[in-house]
Amino acid sequence: MESIRSAVLIGAGAVGAYFVQGLMKKKDITFAVVAEGNRRERLKEQGLRINGETLFPAVKTPAEAHGADLILIAVKYSAIREAARMAAEIATEQTVILSVLNGLDSEEIVGDAAGKEHMLYSIMRIQSWRDQGEILFDPAATAGMFFGELGSREKTERVRAIEELFADTEIRCTFVPDILAEIWSKFASNISRNLPQAMLGVGYGAYEDSDHAAYLRDIMDAEVHAVAEAKGIHIPPMSGQAAAAWQTVDKSARFSTLQDLDAHRHTEVDMFLGTLMRIAEEVQVPVPCCTYAYHFIKALEEKNDGKFDYT
Repeated sequence: MESIRSAVLIGAGAVGAYFVQGLMKKKDITFAVVAEGNRRERLKEQGLRINGETLFPAVKTPAEAHGADLILIAVKYSAIREAARMAAEIATEQTVILSVLNGLDSEEIVGDAAGKEHMLYSIMRIQSWRDQGEILFDPAATAGMFFGELGSREKTERVRAIEELFADTEIRCTFVPDILAEIWSKFASNISRNLPQAMLGVGYGAYEDSDHAAYLRDIMDAEVHAVAEAKGIHIPPMSGQAAAAWQTVDKSARFSTLQDLDAHRHTEVDMFLGTLMRIAEEVQVPVPCCTYAYHFIKALEEKNDGKFDYT
């Protein structure tokens, strides 16, 4: 494909804000957030508060965005099928789609709706959070998007087009030759570092300060690795940039699942452990600790919903 001249974003939340801030400053392209109904009106009237700045991106319906060269999807997992519907309405023959959710199956869900031929595979490495309606992240500490072609270790024409698009922006993107292994590596990190702290209700420092928290991290990580190996996917040992990044995480850091529980929102545990349990059953690998964690977090969601307010 030639250069990308139009890009749209579905999902301008804690992750999507990273692309809003980067692409709104990009010259020689058209960029818009795709939204419908009340969400569309709210974005047009109030904009987005990101890192101390209020931004007003263009807002389009899927029909208005039809024919965009690039679709970025950064919704919560609970909204992925709705986003897939929108992507199918937007996409034309030349469209490339990047779903930057950090699970295993969002590309499959979107591809089933919009066409697998449109999909590049990707993950995000960003620590972002909401504070009273404002989305916050540290651009300097954000590793950004890691992406590649499924089944190809070489840079294709559309991979180069993505690199060119982001080259003169604050958005960091890194081509990965084995993107499937990278996705599983991030998946393992999310399960082993995101979910035990959510169960305990504590900051990231617990893994360093408690042998018991570290055990939960390590046993859940081992279960993910066992499922990946049964699928023929080798997750390499964590090293280099990824390992160094964990060393800089603040002890008080509370990742997305714990943030959701703190705010009495439903979590993305189905994207993580629900998917793992389904695949584990397919390959006949037991994942008892991850199964326990799934039901533990689901019960915490029910508690937040008031299900156990017996008084």
